[in-house]
Amino acid sequence: MNEDRPLNETSQECKGSHPEAMDVAVIGAGPAGLTAGLYAARAGLDVVVFERISPGGQLAQTEHMENYPGFPEGADGFELAFSMKQQADRFGVRHVGEEVVSVDFAQEPKVLTTAFGEYRAKSVIVATGARPRKLGLELEDELQGRGVSYCATCDGNFFRDKEVMVVGGGNTAVGDAIYLSRICKKVYLVHRRDKLRATAIYHKRLEDLENLEFVWSAAPRKLMADEGALAGVRVEMLKTGEIRDIPVSGLFVAVGTEPNTEFLKGALQLDETGYVVADESGATDVPGVYVAGDVRTKFLRQVVTAVADGAVCAEEASEYLAI
Repeated sequence: MNEDRPLNETSQECKGSHPEAMDVAVIGAGPAGLTAGLYAARAGLDVVVFERISPGGQLAQTEHMENYPGFPEGADGFELAFSMKQQADRFGVRHVGEEVVSVDFAQEPKVLTTAFGEYRAKSVIVATGARPRKLGLELEDELQGRGVSYCATCDGNFFRDKEVMVVGGGNTAVGDAIYLSRICKKVYLVHRRDKLRATAIYHKRLEDLENLEFVWSAAPRKLMADEGALAGVRVEMLKTGEIRDIPVSGLFVAVGTEPNTEFLKGALQLDETGYVVADESGATDVPGVYVAGDVRTKFLRQVVTAVADGAVCAEEASEYLAI
């Protein structure tokens, strides 16, 4: 362990070979993790939240939310995420800015390992969320940050007054297209079907956008680059086989997500797509380990269901520790 590195907000006794262990370790500081921390801390438990980047998860990258209760005019995702962290902090939640790279749930207390050492916890709530799924095209990784993006609110401003493409047909893709239409010269919305999966309220808004062009029943097949930056996307019209080259400076991919569970393989039961298997209580196949939010098997992945998961898991952990 690097002794020169500050321990964030943790205490030394939770780390390494020290016998003391935190009551609840929460892995991930998105809406589910922050809510779990809040509820557990309010129950008088010693709670530490681990997050490798910044708190908020995908919520912090969402420009505008219209379906979170209590905000008649909608909510700014970043501001909502920041408020969640402030509320959790108020009740004593501590934060560690380190990525948990492996776990050992067979030991008691349970062991969480980061690049800087080991932590021990009596119970664990996994809330690592999911990351954007990639298209799997050649040059996609090389062009990330050079025209290819998975977050319109993060990178959209780099393409002001330029032509861009959004790939996807769900709420995220449509929200990205609406946002980009306000700052970009033109937006192509490419979807592999002939109708959107997004909720109906979005459809009318898209129809009113003069600088948006739908490209129905189509799929990206090749990324074209010029001097190390994205120059265009070759798409295939799936019904006719026609190939169309569309010159764009930016490509925003919104084709679903993949769970952040690589570090859990062999430690928890995962389904065939990598999500942690759990019921509505969040209980996993390991006693004292719970899972909340987008990372678990569930029907609906939304902020409102993530915060509900976090609250339930905190209550379950509290009852487990009381036994």
